[in-house]
Amino acid sequence: MAAKIAYDEVEVGTELPAQSFPVTRATLVRYAGASGDFNPIHWNEKFAVGVGLPDVIAHGMFTMAEAIRVVTDWAGDPAAVVEYGVRFTKPVVVPNDDTGALIEVGAKVAAKLDDGRVRVDLTAVSAGQKVLGMSRAVVRLA
Repeated sequence: MAAKIAYDEVEVGTELPAQSFPVTRATLVRYAGASGDFNPIHWNEKFAVGVGLPDVIAHGMFTMAEAIRVVTDWAGDPAAVVEYGVRFTKPVVVPNDDTGALIEVGAKVAAKLDDGRVRVDLTAVSAGQKVLGMSRAVVRLA
């Protein structure tokens, strides 16, 4: 596969379609099983609170992965992402209820680079707080 978005058709400031990603305790258990990260801060409320967290929190890598889906869905090919990095600024707190948490992600083209690449800046917010900082991806377009 290759990116479906043409470099020549993209301008700085182009906004990617925003997406929201629900996260429940069940989501965290499934992610722990897939990733092998069974740190109790991600599933045990008593432990999480005991180490100073407000509640169970989502895995940082899970949060990062959910956010980049906005870019991969837009580009049409996950392999089009050639660089991706973030800073974790706040945890995604996941309460033990039927609703859980919501990660809301927006993104826009921040720069056109050489060789058909663009830099996309992402914003990720949960419960009104920015959960990822300096979230940037470099994407090779068609």
